[in-house]
Amino acid sequence: MDIHACGSRPTRKGPADSFTGTVWQDPIIEAPKPATVRAARVSFEPGARTAWHTHPLGQTLYVLSGTGRVQTWGGPIREIKAGDCVFFAPNEKHWHGAAANTGMVHVAMQEALDGKHVDWLEHVSDEQYNAKVG
Repeated sequence: MDIHACGSRPTRKGPADSFTGTVWQDPIIEAPKPATVRAARVSFEPGARTAWHTHPLGQTLYVLSGTGRVQTWGGPIREIKAGDCVFFAPNEKHWHGAAANTGMVHVAMQEALDGKHVDWLEHVSDEQYNAKVG
């Protein structure tokens, strides 16, 4: 058994090459091999969002609070709220983040394939982000 006491692992700011706006990440787990799971609590300030990205084995989001937005490449923007659970299929290009005027917090969970959890792509443009929800 391994217990990490609350506050024993520092909160980190999401890097500008992967996020637009202010995003904070609190690690939950990065399981030791042979396990491949990684999870983090991610807090998005209003208007903050990820860049487009994919996960080789998919990603699950569980929304803890606030209102957010998610979109897959070529699909509509969808609104998400506390209690919602979102699954992105393996290699499905997508982004997620807070609504324009409301912050959002979710737990992001994904597994690694050959040691890789995510492939970061281009930033979501303001035009893409501000498109109609629906």
